Amino acid sequence: MNASKMKAALTLAAMSASNVALAAGGDLGQVDKQPTNWVAISMFAVFVLATLWITKWAAARTRSASDFYTAGGGITGFQNGLAIAGDYMSAASFLGISAMVMSSGFDGIIYSVGFLVGWPIITFLMAERLRNLGKFTFADVAGYRFQQTPIRAFAASGTLVVVAFYLIAQMVGAGALIKLLFGLEYWIAVVIVGGLMMVYVLFGGMTATTWVQIIKACLLLAGVTFMAFMVLANYGFSPEALFAKGVEVKTQLAAAAAATPEEAAGAAGKGLSIMGPGGFIKDPISAISFGMALMFGTAGLPHILMRFFTVPNAKEARKSVFWATTWIGYFYILIFIIGFGAITMVLTNPEMADAGTIKGGAGAANMAAVLVAKMVGGNVFFGFISAVAFATILAVVAGLTLSGASAVSHDLYATVLKKGQADSASELKVSRITTVALGVIAVLLGIAFEKQNVAFMVSLAFAIAASANFPVLILSLLWKDCTTRGAVIGGFLGLVSSVALTVVSPSVWEATLGNPAGSAWFPYTSPALFSMAIAFAGIWFFSITDRSAQAAKERGAFKAQQVRAETGLGASKSSGH
Repeated sequence: MNASKMKAALTLAAMSASNVALAAGGDLGQVDKQPTNWVAISMFAVFVLATLWITKWAAARTRSASDFYTAGGGITGFQNGLAIAGDYMSAASFLGISAMVMSSGFDGIIYSVGFLVGWPIITFLMAERLRNLGKFTFADVAGYRFQQTPIRAFAASGTLVVVAFYLIAQMVGAGALIKLLFGLEYWIAVVIVGGLMMVYVLFGGMTATTWVQIIKACLLLAGVTFMAFMVLANYGFSPEALFAKGVEVKTQLAAAAAATPEEAAGAAGKGLSIMGPGGFIKDPISAISFGMALMFGTAGLPHILMRFFTVPNAKEARKSVFWATTWIGYFYILIFIIGFGAITMVLTNPEMADAGTIKGGAGAANMAAVLVAKMVGGNVFFGFISAVAFATILAVVAGLTLSGASAVSHDLYATVLKKGQADSASELKVSRITTVALGVIAVLLGIAFEKQNVAFMVSLAFAIAASANFPVLILSLLWKDCTTRGAVIGGFLGLVSSVALTVVSPSVWEATLGNPAGSAWFPYTSPALFSMAIAFAGIWFFSITDRSAQAAKERGAFKAQQVRAETGLGASKSSGH
């Protein structure tokens, strides 16, 4: 694949929000199958056996719905912080952001900054209130003083749409990664991920999912620390020397690819451009909209919000956000170093790259970080990082599935259908049936979308979370005049508009559906700026025009909600209700 095509694929991947690289392009599923890597497979087998043992241990402790959804509220702030970081440090962040730094230099860190900026919002506005008001899902919080049936229906819809798009992208990413690294067929890899994920969630619930995330986060942090240390060691531990070498390599590649004397003369400028912004998103509206999706989407992701119900009290919730922010920030700094390591070590290695393009077929650019691991640690460390990257997907998929299952069993079945009268055993049964259904659907869609571009699915997941879940959650917590009618209508307006605008944006209308360039109805890469505005305006308008007796009752209940949210009075230690 020539340099221009690689750049186009990576730019399209940039529209993805969290799972940037594993969604990088329609031909990601077509990466070349490599010889079977037995070191990677054996290490992966050790990890799987260890996590299955954890699941067996967790299954013995999972007796109630509270145990299944929230680990009985028995996870400490430090443990939960590591687990949240594990959710966030997906294989896509590891592979994707490093690939983008390799491609575009400094600008690749826009994702790291965007994701991190979302955490202060959660820390100061939401974490404590979530823990004090919630039980199992974010709908418990959003609907604390509202009519349960409509608000739960909306919350479950938003959750399931976000989870579905995330799951498909994870499955396609897992299949492509294993096809590239382990030599297995694509569909076999997808079935393995789906099967293991169902085992984790069905038997271990949140306890197993949390401990798998913690172990994976520790392994990944150890791996990237070693990689960054070895990369910097080559340059006397001087980041300045590393960056200077990166500029030199990019300048040489630009000169080698030049077709005219004018292009050759501009090669130095192209090399130096990797140290400046503007490579991904060039117009201000797209930049603001994309930034809003990254920032506020974090505060609306159901599988992240669900983690605040696993700690015993609000103090531990705050502590978990502090530790999560610490580990995620540390991880992203190292990823930046590894990305420049890919420029200076991988792109200059004729066995791994040809004319600035990583060998191995379409989508191989996403393997930049793994190839850095091979150069600094040999085949054994290469196998270790490969196994950790794959195990990362397993853990993230398990967390997503658990949040989807809880939306169906707790929000729809127990609260809407059974009017809060469902017993714990029947709720748990519905949750496990939903887990199997979600697992089967994820496997089938993962196989069906093998050759499809899934970048828009992940960006859509963040845009939906920012446009539907976040406005409803934040206004129900902080605005006394918010009513059921406003929250449900405004929330659905945000949900529908974010999906619709993404479908008619260039990333889907042109790149995925194959329509001619310039024909997209919506010109920007992310809909968040517009769909969030629609959601907030809808919630405000339909709330202030609601003069019903029910609305008056909901406004009157705000003071009691505020006391509970701020003090925790009435929140039980283990479940929040």
